[in-house]
Amino acid sequence: MAELNVVEVCSRLIRFDTTNRGNGDSEGEREAAEYVASLLSGLGIDSKIIESAPRRANVIARVPGTDPSLPALLVQGHLDVVPADAADWSVDPFSGEVRDGFLWGRGAVDMKDFCAMVLAALATGFRPRRDLVLAFVADEEDKGDYGAHWLAATHRDLFDGCAAAISESGAYTYHVPAADGRTVRLYPVATAERGTAHLRLTAKGRAGHGSRPNDENAVTRLVTALGKIAAHRWPVQLTPTVQAFLERTGEALGVPVDLSDVDGTIARLGPAGALVVPTVRNSTTPTMLDAGYKVNVIPSSAEAQVDVRVLPDAEPGLFAELDAMLGEGVTREFVAHQPPVQAPVDSPWFDAMADALRSQDPEAVVVPYCMGGGTDAKAFSPLGIDCYGFAPLWLPEGFPYRAMAHGVDERVPVEGLRFGTRVLRHFLENC
Repeated sequence: MAELNVVEVCSRLIRFDTTNRGNGDSEGEREAAEYVASLLSGLGIDSKIIESAPRRANVIARVPGTDPSLPALLVQGHLDVVPADAADWSVDPFSGEVRDGFLWGRGAVDMKDFCAMVLAALATGFRPRRDLVLAFVADEEDKGDYGAHWLAATHRDLFDGCAAAISESGAYTYHVPAADGRTVRLYPVATAERGTAHLRLTAKGRAGHGSRPNDENAVTRLVTALGKIAAHRWPVQLTPTVQAFLERTGEALGVPVDLSDVDGTIARLGPAGALVVPTVRNSTTPTMLDAGYKVNVIPSSAEAQVDVRVLPDAEPGLFAELDAMLGEGVTREFVAHQPPVQAPVDSPWFDAMADALRSQDPEAVVVPYCMGGGTDAKAFSPLGIDCYGFAPLWLPEGFPYRAMAHGVDERVPVEGLRFGTRVLRHFLENC
C-alpha cells in the first residue's frame, strides 16, 4: 500500500482551485475529485465519481471492516472552497505553500485538511473494525444541491447501514486558562448544530403619493416588523450539548457552573465561554431590504430577508413567536431551510473520539459543543445518521483558528496535520 504525506496531499488539494461562487458551478471540483479517486485507487480502495451536473463531482467509496455486523461510519468532507481575493493575501491563496511551519491556502482549514488527513490515515494500512463510507463532496459552500443534499436525496443507498458520521469543525486544540492558573487544552467535538432558516418577509399595502397619509404603507409595516425582530432578546435555551459543555468545561477549569445564570457562567468561563455564546439562544438577524422605486411614491409592497439560526428542538416555539411580531400585512416564506442537527453526547462514538484524542494528547479535555453555523451534516442527519464534527487538529497557543475559515491568509500548522492524521487513524481503527 502506498504511503501518503499528509502535508503534500493537502498542498496538492489546495492547488486545485475549487472556488464555489454560488452560481451553480465550481472551478476545479472535477479535477480535485479525480485526484482523490486516484489516491484511493493507489491505496487499493475502489471508488466512483458521481456527477450531479457536469463537473460537479462527488467521490464515494466503501472500505470493508473486519466485523460486518457493526453499523458503518460515514466519513464526509467537501472539496469546494469559498472565493479568495489574492490581493488581500500574503501568499497566492491557491499555492499550497509551506512557510514558517504552516501550510497556507484557501481550504487549508475548510476543509481540505480533513480530506487530506483521512486519505493519509487510510494509507497507514490499518483495517477498520466497521465499514467506512467515504464521501468527498461538491457544493458545501453553497446549498449542497450538487453535493451532500443531492446525494442524500438521489443516492440514499450509498449510505445504507451508516449509524454515525464525522466531518468538519471539531476536535481542535483550544488553549484556555483555568481558575488555578493552569492552561487547559480543550478539544470541542461538535455534537449539534443550530438550524438555518433564511426568511423572506413580504409586506403588502396600499400604493400612494408620499405626501399623503397612508396607514397601509408597506414600507412602514415592514420596518415595524423588522424593528421588533431586531430588538427581540431571545431567551436562553439549554440543549443537552450546551449543558454538557458548560458542566464539563467548568469542572475542567475549576469554574462554578450555575445553570440558572447561564450568561454569568459563560462570563466566568472566560475565553472558553466564547465557544457557546452563539448557541445558548436562537437568533433572528435582518440582513436585506428591498422597497420602493421613487422617493415620493409609497410602494404597494416591500421585502426583507432575515437570517434565522435556531437551536435543536426550538423551531416550533421560535416561528410561533416570530409570526406574532410580523403584524398586519406581513407574511414570511423560506428562502432556505435546514433544520437543526443533534447527536448523542453520551455515546460510544463520542467516547471513541475522546480516546483517540487522548492517545496523542493524554491531557486533552474533550467536551461537546454546538456549532453556531452549519455543515453537510444537515443533509445526512435526516437519514438517521448521528453526525459529529470531528476533524482533529493540534493548534499552537494563540493561533487564531476561528478566523481562518473563509478568512484571509488561511493556514494550518504542519504538525497539526500530522497530529490529526494519527488521531483519525486511531479512531477509524478502533471505533
